Amino acid sequence: MPGMDVFGAEERKEVMDVLESTCLFRYNHEHLRNGMWKSRELEEVTATYTGAKYAHAVSSGSTAVSTMLASAGIGFGDEVIVPPFTYIAPIEAVLWAGGLPVFAELDETLCLSAEGIEKAITPNTKAVLLVHMCGAAANMDEIVAVCEKHNLTLVEDCGQAMGAFYKGKSVGLFGKAGAFSMDFFKITTAGEGGLCITNSEEVYHNMEQISDHGHDHIGDNRGMEQHPILGTNFRMGELNGAVGLAQMRKVGDIRAAKLKNKAYIKSRLAEVEGITFRHMDDEEGDSGTFLNFFLPTQEKAQSAAKQLAEDGLGGFNYWFTNMYHFINQWDHLKELRSPAKMAIHHLGAPQDYKNLELPKSQEVIGRLISLGVKSTWTEEEMKSFADQMVASIKKVG
Repeated sequence: MPGMDVFGAEERKEVMDVLESTCLFRYNHEHLRNGMWKSRELEEVTATYTGAKYAHAVSSGSTAVSTMLASAGIGFGDEVIVPPFTYIAPIEAVLWAGGLPVFAELDETLCLSAEGIEKAITPNTKAVLLVHMCGAAANMDEIVAVCEKHNLTLVEDCGQAMGAFYKGKSVGLFGKAGAFSMDFFKITTAGEGGLCITNSEEVYHNMEQISDHGHDHIGDNRGMEQHPILGTNFRMGELNGAVGLAQMRKVGDIRAAKLKNKAYIKSRLAEVEGITFRHMDDEEGDSGTFLNFFLPTQEKAQSAAKQLAEDGLGGFNYWFTNMYHFINQWDHLKELRSPAKMAIHHLGAPQDYKNLELPKSQEVIGRLISLGVKSTWTEEEMKSFADQMVASIKKVG
């Protein structure tokens, strides 16, 4: 899955540029830079690739979500509809923003469904934080329609979905803003890093200022810059920006290779009776990052996941029992364990997190197995892997 599979001379060259300049800070210090602005260039490449008017690089995917929420005006006391299937980072971002997460149902897209969102709306709902899970988009036509109908702010966590599009439009551009991760395990990586995109000039300026203590970045004297708003330090450093830049220049080739390899593995999995695949409203918009498939029952999915592990086949995830990505294991969230008081402790949770009823989500994730697709597989490696995979799953009947 990750861009680290294609680390090479390009990444080393960009990093050495920064080290030789001695300027590891992303702003100012022009006299040290030799004309090089790696984080800024990463933003330019990202904007071009996604078609966004604006892109802004930050220190992680998590800080990208926090920056996006604040920039879109989501904060204290706001109820935000969120999915139960996601890395927990966006849920934490809502909590630390002072918001109140409201969990809604997903469907076979592995993302929030329009029906699930509709049923979760209350008079206090301010926003929908949509997560495009496992490399492909949600049903954006229906979700945008629901948000517009109820005047809800839509923001998109695209942490696993760089390279995913919906009917020709990049994920992250359907609402006020989108956030991407560039951590070590993503399709393009900066080691640690994140990106925000938007088509709104106002939201963009909020992003660049919030993530750098409110600096307006006007002029060439950092100590004399104005501070229109309060912010914090979510800046990306130039070393991370350099790695991310080299990686984003490769994203098209990485995506193409993943899609080719995914198509082959999918064709082989289709040989197994009872296997079905994730629903995508736009197959052509897939990033190719994951191959997601369903077994007929939760019991068979658990048995297949166990058998694959016993047969030494790596790269598979059974999310239903994954400690980070599904709500069943989030005891720290259910008990709101935190060393510091958050808004939710004062205002109260909008749902009983310990006793949520999300039967559709439980059924879908219970039957789901995901395979991280490599861009570097050879034909021989893929054939051998597919042979073993099919044989392994067939053992469970």
